[in-house]
Amino acid sequence: MASADVSDLSSLLSHASVDDESILSFAGRGLKLDTEQDAKEVVDCINACKHMVALRLEGNTLGVDASRALSKALEKHPELQRALWSDMFTGRLKSEIPLVLRFLSSGIITAGAKLTELDLSDNAFGPTGIEGVVELLKHPCCFTLKELRLNNNGLGPTGGQILAKTLVECHKLSTADGNPIQLRVFVSGRGRLENEGSTALAEVFKLMGSLEKVSMPQNGINAQGIAALADAFAVNKKLRQLELNDNIFTEVGAAAMAKALPEMQNLELINFEDCILRSGGAIAIANSLREGHQKLKEVNLGSNEIKKNAAIVVVKCIENKAAMETFNLNGNELGKEGIETVKETLEAINRLDLLGSMSDDEGSSDDDDDDDDDGDEDEENENEADQEENSDDEGVEVDDPELQVRGKSVTPSPQSDGKSVMAAEFLLLPTESKLLQMGPDRPQMFLQELGDNCKYVEDTVGLYMKISSVVSQENEKAFLAACECADVLLKSLCEGGEGETTPMELANSLLVHIGLLKSEDKKFRPVRNVTGPMLVLNHVVKQEYFPKQTRDVLLVFVVQPHKALEHCTQARMKVMETLYQF
Repeated sequence: MASADVSDLSSLLSHASVDDESILSFAGRGLKLDTEQDAKEVVDCINACKHMVALRLEGNTLGVDASRALSKALEKHPELQRALWSDMFTGRLKSEIPLVLRFLSSGIITAGAKLTELDLSDNAFGPTGIEGVVELLKHPCCFTLKELRLNNNGLGPTGGQILAKTLVECHKLSTADGNPIQLRVFVSGRGRLENEGSTALAEVFKLMGSLEKVSMPQNGINAQGIAALADAFAVNKKLRQLELNDNIFTEVGAAAMAKALPEMQNLELINFEDCILRSGGAIAIANSLREGHQKLKEVNLGSNEIKKNAAIVVVKCIENKAAMETFNLNGNELGKEGIETVKETLEAINRLDLLGSMSDDEGSSDDDDDDDDDGDEDEENENEADQEENSDDEGVEVDDPELQVRGKSVTPSPQSDGKSVMAAEFLLLPTESKLLQMGPDRPQMFLQELGDNCKYVEDTVGLYMKISSVVSQENEKAFLAACECADVLLKSLCEGGEGETTPMELANSLLVHIGLLKSEDKKFRPVRNVTGPMLVLNHVVKQEYFPKQTRDVLLVFVVQPHKALEHCTQARMKVMETLYQF
């Protein structure tokens, strides 16, 4: 090469940035590269760079023809390890983006480069765009990938599933090659992954088991997806940073995460802010962190509808965490007195310096004394029930031949042994005797009564509660009959094929009907005595059809004291003992 040419190339490189680590950067130049001629400066710089370990193109906009030219230049750089290509499709049609990504991928593949980092964040290309890097991600070029950043891409559930399928294929191929992919960092926030996308990705995470940082905020993931992710994270023992803020845990998802957290002893940062944990979920998380977790530096449980008493439990879980630097409970519902109590508790354990601002607390003076809404609601329900029992008003007319009038009271009339009872008759006024008089076909009779609603969890669990509510410890025949019916109903629900109920949906419904979780339906009232349902539950959780995840979530709630379980201590203990066996 002539000296004049060298001088020209040096001049070109002066417009780009090349640091000591061989990073060629055009970051933030605002270049609009439509044609091959538009891309000439960038191409010449890439060609002139003798050792290009990283290429930064963020803050520019790249078209199809320009990417074709860049692809040719990339073919000469097998040493490339980091493709930092965020925010480079401003103003581009979505149909252009996958073509651009395929050209750039082709250059890397032809060069035989071994990527360790791929950053395509802040490119709102959706599921269509991710298809542009499918071939790259499956190629040996990415068997060495350590960091994958896809923040703010709007992948959606479909894009998440495409990505997951591709990474599963990469893991399969790389394992066969003797070099299984060991991804350390995965970032995909603001991607609308929802349950479908996150559940698919959870399977990938479980396969790899190598993650150290996961950031998936604001993806619309609810309890089902959180449970799948928690199960996968439990396999990733090196996980240090876990950011799932702005998703929808609820108490059910929190319970699943709480079960997995003890397996993640290397955690340094937990961010579950704004995840609707509520008090029950916060307590479950806190209890799981109480022992171990000595590397924790930051815990963020802000804006989760946590009340005073639960906040105290959370505070106590960090008492023995020597490495802790930051602790956030802001934006919850502690009230003024609750905030003071939290501060006093932290001061007593010499950790007050960890607490961040509490300026956005949403509690009121009413929250100071009554920390548990469930307790108020239970009292309200009991008062309503007492009013109904003491009311002199005429009730609704019931056409039930089993009722007869004796003086001023109404009592069931004794039935002849030969009279059978239909499902509708039982449901009108459930009793042990009616359940037994339905005969051996009772499970099918209840299924027929449900009809098409047998595939809906709320209808099936509601029927389960009515059947099991007549059970007592004294009547073995009624217990066995109820168990037989419960097996048929719940097995049909859990093994319903397409559109079947998820384990988390089943757990949520059971907890709501038993009274351990609030229902979103303000008019819903759980049964007052859950002894029968708990006795039958002890049977059904042992069955093969009953989902493992549902068992895990039930255990988290059953072990905690709750007013709904005060009158069925023996039944509750049986359920706890059974669940601990799994």
